[in-house]
Amino acid sequence: MRLGVNIDHVATLRQARQETIPDPVSAARAVIAGGADGVVCHLREDRRHIQDADVRRLRALPGRLDLEMAATDEMARIAIRLKPDLVTIVPEKRRELTTEGGLDLKSKVKSKNSKLRNVIRKLQDKGILVSLFIDPDHDQVAEAAVLQADFIELHTGRYCRKRAPRELEKLGVAAQQARLIGLRINAGHGLDYQNVGPVARIPGLEELNIGFAIIARGLLVGLEEATREMKEAIK
Repeated sequence: MRLGVNIDHVATLRQARQETIPDPVSAARAVIAGGADGVVCHLREDRRHIQDADVRRLRALPGRLDLEMAATDEMARIAIRLKPDLVTIVPEKRRELTTEGGLDLKSKVKSKNSKLRNVIRKLQDKGILVSLFIDPDHDQVAEAAVLQADFIELHTGRYCRKRAPRELEKLGVAAQQARLIGLRINAGHGLDYQNVGPVARIPGLEELNIGFAIIARGLLVGLEEATREMKEAIK
């Protein structure tokens, strides 16, 4: 099981004061030293935290880079220029504090999925793997396969909020469905040191992407140690 650490919140703190510190690239080095298999960052359209220059510098680091982005022409151009190891396409709303749910791949607006399909193909044509961030729903998983994504990332937010066996079961069923139709599977959102264990035991998951819990813990013990502790929690 790989661990990708999302460093957006380091950039959030920096941008709150419009300073040069804390540096998300230094944070990335620390989590990699602590055992992270890669770094995740979300380049939002409004540039509220991660900036273009951050992504360029992150791409030069060892370890995998997962670039989260909206399915826009601008973001596709940036991804094609920088060539991250993986692009995860996520829904994006200007007023949200963080990503609130998965993509709606069953949208009745045909142009929406047509544009998404075009972005996926542009990225894949340049050798970039594409993941779609979706809720653990049968129809969403099936549509991700229709769109010919390489990965899905299962949204674990509802499980993390409710801690209900039913929500964990939905994640397991969605993962099994994805495996049977040939999709690779990551998962993330809201995972922390207490709730990560059951998700880590779901068969077929390749990587868990975790940000806020590690960054928050890192304020107390340092990012290297916080990352090591999360790796142990996953085990």
